[in-house]
Amino acid sequence: MAEKYFRLGCDIGGTFTDFVLLNDQTGELTINKCLTTPRDPSDAVEHGIRELEVKVPGFVEKMDEVIHGTTLVINSIIERKGARTGLITTKGFRDVLELGRESRYAPYDIFSEYPKPLVPRQYRLEVDERVRSDGTILKPLDPEDAKQVVRALASMGVESIAVCLLNSFENPTHELMIKEIIEKEAPHVSISISYHVLPQIREYERTSTTVTNAYVKPLTGSYLARLSGRLESIGCKGKLFIMLSSGGITSVDTAAQFPVRIIESGPTAAVIAGQYYGKMFNLPDMFCFDMGGTTAKSCLIQRGVAGVVPTFEVGRVQRFMKGSGLTIQVPVVDLMEIGAGGGSIAKVSKLGTLQVGPESSSADPGPICYARGGQDPCVTDADLLLGYLDENYFLGGEMKLDKEAAKKGVMEKIAKPLGVTFVQAIWGIHDLINETMAAAAKTHIAEKGGNPKIVTVAAFGGAGPVHAYGLAKKLGAPRLIVPPNAGVGSALGFFTAPRAFDLVRSHKVSLAEADFAAIEKIFREQEADGEKTLKKAGKDEAVRFERSLDMRFVGQGSETNVPVAERDFPRVKKEEIRKKFDQIYEKLYGRTYPDSAVEFINFKVRASLPERLFKFSKLDKKGQGLKAAVKGQRPAYSGIAKDFIPYTVYDRYKLFPNAKFKGPAIIEEKESTLIVGEDTTVSVDDYGFLWVDLGTVHGPQPAKGTAGKRTVQGEKPKAKGEKAKAKASKPKAREVKRKAKPAKTRVQALAAKVKAAKPKAKSAKPKAKVKSAKPNAKKYKAKKSKR
Repeated sequence: MAEKYFRLGCDIGGTFTDFVLLNDQTGELTINKCLTTPRDPSDAVEHGIRELEVKVPGFVEKMDEVIHGTTLVINSIIERKGARTGLITTKGFRDVLELGRESRYAPYDIFSEYPKPLVPRQYRLEVDERVRSDGTILKPLDPEDAKQVVRALASMGVESIAVCLLNSFENPTHELMIKEIIEKEAPHVSISISYHVLPQIREYERTSTTVTNAYVKPLTGSYLARLSGRLESIGCKGKLFIMLSSGGITSVDTAAQFPVRIIESGPTAAVIAGQYYGKMFNLPDMFCFDMGGTTAKSCLIQRGVAGVVPTFEVGRVQRFMKGSGLTIQVPVVDLMEIGAGGGSIAKVSKLGTLQVGPESSSADPGPICYARGGQDPCVTDADLLLGYLDENYFLGGEMKLDKEAAKKGVMEKIAKPLGVTFVQAIWGIHDLINETMAAAAKTHIAEKGGNPKIVTVAAFGGAGPVHAYGLAKKLGAPRLIVPPNAGVGSALGFFTAPRAFDLVRSHKVSLAEADFAAIEKIFREQEADGEKTLKKAGKDEAVRFERSLDMRFVGQGSETNVPVAERDFPRVKKEEIRKKFDQIYEKLYGRTYPDSAVEFINFKVRASLPERLFKFSKLDKKGQGLKAAVKGQRPAYSGIAKDFIPYTVYDRYKLFPNAKFKGPAIIEEKESTLIVGEDTTVSVDDYGFLWVDLGTVHGPQPAKGTAGKRTVQGEKPKAKGEKAKAKASKPKAREVKRKAKPAKTRVQALAAKVKAAKPKAKSAKPKAKVKSAKPNAKKYKAKKSKR
């Protein structure tokens, strides 16, 4: 039997499917990227693996793990392509999906819309039963009544049934009875009961989450079974794991049983990778930015940890309006959709202004420049026409871009209708998408109590490095970091994710009246369930458990999470729990109320296996000079010069440790391209990370290069004396010297060279000044003083 030492990360996005193959023996990474096949995503997976086999012959039979992330679940919810689903609930609670929390997300908008429930009213049936809030049965369930309800749903042709009864998280007897009845009366129907999906307080959230799980369960199960079969057919005998929305990975069986937990599986991986890089370089505050072909996601990492929230929304009617989507109550990394992707369509709005997104051309047909039938200009078209992308080096030259078709599309559909020049049109598309993302990012950072002026922006995704400089400038961030293989950041991030599973159980009881022995029993039951779930992964390793409590003041509407380190809960004193709660509450809200009683709401357990991290290989190119990495120059648009100027183009694969150069620059690799302006300095560290300094650094400097770096690879920082010697003996990197001139003068000189080298194009000159959207400060002050 062949030794297994390869691991494969596979991330299916809306436009591209990314692959990263890791050799655990050598640490070597092999990258591949292909277009997604929306009709059957497993087609792209098989196609991509076969392409990788050409690069690394024989790796398939030596594969130990395949870690997979997909947008299949969230797309099926948004596009309403799930199964025909029925709901069985307690009498009187048939309309809980439409009642929700009885709050309006836009109280002053009488035309505000809400997402339609995944289960239409005719498929929502009731049973006459009742369980009290303490778990005692007020009215027993009549089995014959339940059978009639199940038969009625089966006769309607439902493919999946969700069961959510009142207070079943305290006593699941009736839900388990209905599950048995469904298995006998309708064995072909998929089942999801709330006690297994989400045994947690709050009826609307529990019902919505259980219904969502039931809605996507048949589709997800058939897809994962088909994917497993295709992997076996090509000779892969390794285990298949799926990325969870909470940042862990789990077995394919668990993912098929609880697909609601993998809704955000793809974007989460990039954040986990960013968290890993933050620990490598001692960067406690980071803003991870992942922009692909269809969507862009972001996450704020504070104190080295990515936040995890218990609730999120999908399928929002209003993109950035909280409360306008379907509520899902499962643990998820605190992601925020901050814009669109390279395939976002640019058009003229009904108001006669430029609009970019949210509609996307996706992989089929894609932007105009893909030459696959796309007719609408997209962000990628604008980036190509601005000179940021090389039409002959897209995906490393594997995909030729049609520049002339993109130019024609922008002129006809954007420039002429708006009455602006060609250059204004393409720069407007690029800058508007940056502005949209920056506005949402500032809101996200402010809501978390962060400061954009101290964060390090980490760029991922195929389009992320192209737009990261513009986004970082608008945020006021001091630095930008671009890891190696940033274009496949999510697929690479799978290797940094722990094998973990989160469990929660609700049991409302006051601290004063709580039976700690009973609480210990709840913890033990959850830990047993977590261990059983992780054992499905087939690994005989010790399981680690982390416990926490959701507590609140009696009568309060939201909870505060309190970690618990003690493994034997009865040994914990109530005074210690109260003290810890007050400390955390005061830290969050600035005050606490020692005289007010508190209560327990949820008991949480995170079960995890030892992490299998990978180590970055150090670059071994110290003997080369910077000139060897220069591919040449090409004119590209500068937002500072407001014109096309020469950008130096670098081959990222030829850059070496301690290389340092100034912008404007374009750094190309096969999967992504980094664009930096003339006000930046780029440096390369030992592992090939690109560090872009954008100006004044607010806060602590990160540990870069070799001196003083604390990494997960276990390197020890050098002593102060050694640092000084190393600095003194370090040879100067060979750089192209330039005279010290003011930035403005240098830019003007560069612009003059380009203008002299090419004929003046009428379209390159703006015909009319674009009025700023900002109000005139002087006029405003004058009016205010008159008042």
